[in-house]
Amino acid sequence: MSEHGASNLDDPAAGSGAGDDPAGFEALRARVQGTNISPDTLLATDYLNHFNEIIMMLDMVPDMPDLVEECAEWQPKTYSAHFAGSTFRDKDLAIEAYEHCPPAYREPFDATIAQMDALALSTVAAMQDSVANGDTEAVALQASTASRALQRLMDMASAIIHGASTTMDQSEIDAILGR
Repeated sequence: MSEHGASNLDDPAAGSGAGDDPAGFEALRARVQGTNISPDTLLATDYLNHFNEIIMMLDMVPDMPDLVEECAEWQPKTYSAHFAGSTFRDKDLAIEAYEHCPPAYREPFDATIAQMDALALSTVAAMQDSVANGDTEAVALQASTASRALQRLMDMASAIIHGASTTMDQSEIDAILGR
């Protein structure tokens, strides 16, 4: 795992997305108290529910290969788009806070989400190819392998939301996928 922005961890407001506005960062930290938004990172775990959906479907694919087409309906959503369409009580605050998330957290978080999006989409494409070729064993293996990798990435995203600043590089993802 690689460290990102470790020097900003001692001062989370340093270089914040608020245009170097420490007072704005502190004001948002106060506003998110008592919500499901981290006062340290200004990120909310509720966003990860979007990935729970694809992981649950992938977990069922080995027993129900017909779900590959349902998996293909899943599409990535940005953090803001997820909250804009959610029933999350503090969705407007979550969107606002995300824009002020310190780079020490925002950069590894966004990188992890990009990895998750790419992995989910490439897995669905590979499963569709395997279905077209009648290779149900490959479909099951692709689904279960991707599900494990996505869960690991989701655990990392959750850790970042709660204040860690680590992410996986592509070689670590490839190792999980057996590439």
